[in-house]
Amino acid sequence: MKTIVSVLGLASLIALAACDSKQENKVENAYENQADAIDNQADNMEAMADNLSGNAEAAAENAADALENKADATREAGEKAGDSVEKREAQ
Repeated sequence: MKTIVSVLGLASLIALAACDSKQENKVENAYENQADAIDNQADNMEAMADNLSGNAEAAAENAADALENKADATREAGEKAGDSVEKREAQ
């Protein structure tokens, strides 16, 4: 699922890249890099969960899910911040 979302996100960024300003891209890339780092933490947490059992495994999986949600929220915030930059530059 993450692969599909990543591919769709990348396709969206490529499609929008032609009309984005350098400043907007810089802002969005900063947020995207943060989100990627959070996703990596989630992946590590999921790998750790594979080595656990019972409640510990469930807790690690829940933590990984929370990290993935945080990464998604970070990407959305980056898009909004980029849109804000674009609107300011258009004025």
